[in-house]
Amino acid sequence: MRSPPETSELDTPSRILMGPGPSMIHPRVLRAMSTQALGYMDPSFLEIMDDIQELLRYAFQTDNEWTLATSGTGTAAMETAIGNIVEPGDTMLVPTNGYFGDRMGKIARRAGGDVVTVDAPWGEPLHPADVADAFDEHQPDVFGFIHAETSTGVRQPNVSDLTDIAHDHDAITIADCVTSLSGVELHVDDWGIDAAYGSPQKCLSCTPGATPLTIGERAREKIQNRDDDTGSWYLDLDLVMEYWGDERNYHHTAPTTNFYGLREALRLVAEEGLENRWERHRAVAGELREGLQNLGLEPAAEKEYWLPSLNSIEVPDGVDDAAVIEFLMDEYDIEIASGLGALEGDIWRIGCMGYSARRQNVACLLTAMEDALEAQNFDVDEPAIEA
Repeated sequence: MRSPPETSELDTPSRILMGPGPSMIHPRVLRAMSTQALGYMDPSFLEIMDDIQELLRYAFQTDNEWTLATSGTGTAAMETAIGNIVEPGDTMLVPTNGYFGDRMGKIARRAGGDVVTVDAPWGEPLHPADVADAFDEHQPDVFGFIHAETSTGVRQPNVSDLTDIAHDHDAITIADCVTSLSGVELHVDDWGIDAAYGSPQKCLSCTPGATPLTIGERAREKIQNRDDDTGSWYLDLDLVMEYWGDERNYHHTAPTTNFYGLREALRLVAEEGLENRWERHRAVAGELREGLQNLGLEPAAEKEYWLPSLNSIEVPDGVDDAAVIEFLMDEYDIEIASGLGALEGDIWRIGCMGYSARRQNVACLLTAMEDALEAQNFDVDEPAIEA
């Protein structure tokens, strides 16, 4: 018989999380998650679910009835949206300008879809003219795009221009809002987005495990008129919404404490107000961007489509990006990340999200980055913070 393993009491280090996610969890969210668990059919728990739906409608700026929290991480919400909307034989148009557009395509193929692409360089947004050309060429049934590309730090501007093109071709739109929900301006209904998903551990400063998702009427109609059931029983929205809707039929065991945390995170959004929250992210990330430029570091994304919640910074010649990341972690307990995919080693990705988007965190990071660069004999232009 095996002997029991010896393990110590959990004692995680204290970090300042300024990477692409997770962000630092708000103390009120942690307190909410320590609340005693309820049964997933308990009337009080069902009221919590109702609260989450209403708070999410505010965060997404939508009236969609099918607004919920997917039991799973952001990728589960992506797969829920794509897997329910894309049917075998459908054509889905996805972008090539980042890591997560590629992931959309991979999920669509597994759903039986034929995937076609609209091209743009990594680090740039999609251009409406290119999207229009792709629609004329491929006539897709579904169009997926990334509102905030976590791999490049690029925000997609002119979203309504893209959705107008899609709707002119009777296509359904799916928006990845993982790194934008509650952190940068987003209007699901006014911008004509048919389905959108976010992420709890980014600008909401919650834990992964219960992920925001909203489905509009056009997408809902397509889902409910499918010829065949979706390939995933667990993520089948027709079944899941029997639990979230008026029927309250059991489908699967909900992650109760994750729902507690998400509800509290969304309450914080409502208390601050979306416009104030968007402005806070712009202002604090703007100070970060300016301070890094003072050090001689250049943003990889142009200001017109800069993503305040995820700042991509070019790695200068002669600087080891991994060594800087290690220095910040070892000497200052600060986490940032390297580039992803085609930009690995070329950029740093520095998050400024939710509870992490505070001036004291930016000041610490700028001081630490200055020391990290000087440790590699990089001549900073000027101090990031005046003495």
